[in-house]
Amino acid sequence: MVNTCAVTGAFGYSGRRITERLLAAGNAVRTLTNSPRRPHPFGDQVQVFPYNFEPYGELVQSLEGVSVFYNTYWVRFNHRSFKHEEAVQNTMLLFRAAKEAGVRRVVHVSITNPSEDSPFEYFRGKACLERALRETGLSHAILRPAVFFGGEDILINNIAYLLRRYPVFAVAGSGTYRLQPIHVDDFADLAVAQGGLEGDSIIDTIGPETFTFTELVSMLNDILRTKRRIVHLPASAVTLGGKLLGAFLGDVLITREEVQGLMADLLCTSSAPVGTTALTSWARQNASALGQRYHSELARRRDRQSAYERL
Repeated sequence: MVNTCAVTGAFGYSGRRITERLLAAGNAVRTLTNSPRRPHPFGDQVQVFPYNFEPYGELVQSLEGVSVFYNTYWVRFNHRSFKHEEAVQNTMLLFRAAKEAGVRRVVHVSITNPSEDSPFEYFRGKACLERALRETGLSHAILRPAVFFGGEDILINNIAYLLRRYPVFAVAGSGTYRLQPIHVDDFADLAVAQGGLEGDSIIDTIGPETFTFTELVSMLNDILRTKRRIVHLPASAVTLGGKLLGAFLGDVLITREEVQGLMADLLCTSSAPVGTTALTSWARQNASALGQRYHSELARRRDRQSAYERL
């Protein structure tokens, strides 16, 4: 029996990896996307639906007949064109539509250490959505990644980009706050495996290595042989510098809330790793390509007809 699965953003980053695995396993796949004309490798294997949050009935129809719904939909920061609040409301509509359409199971991408009491809107929003999903009564797996790497990732690639091009790399505060990056392929493997299960679960989706932020930058600095000076500055100075450099690059490089979330140690947990690909080994293998081009979040959202740049 062929299962029909739905993946938000199947032509994007993590969604594309999930889609590759679902198709390889013989599933029928449809996607909900804002980028129906973005180049992708799937030909006519993926049925394409736009995000029809209005009218809501069309959203329900796009999920009818779906067995497992993989939800990667989110926004990284607030912008004049998109807001966290809007993403929360739209995701709640997705969950409601999945329930009405008779979806069997939802695999949902969250974040490490979400909390409805968090001072950070990103982490509050993710916590609200976890609760909303639980309240649907749908069978579900909630995956909580910290940081992705591999392929078209933003954070790791752009740290490497800055190391390649500027003589100094600024770290906010002590730099002792930690990250546990997971390779996007390891994440996709886990997501697809969870789609085939029944019980509810919440999984901290982290890789095998834990770095302080300074250790992460130093590791990339060594592997790339860039020999940049790493300096520690107040968070306010790093935020301002990031804003100015982002304006130069035509992107949002890093936000004040992202700096504060990092410094609050929210991208690290005490859970056992579920990923097996080490960032250190991967960076060595991809050193010649890593950071050669800047990966722009805003460019991806403005240009819905170009493929993501890959290493």
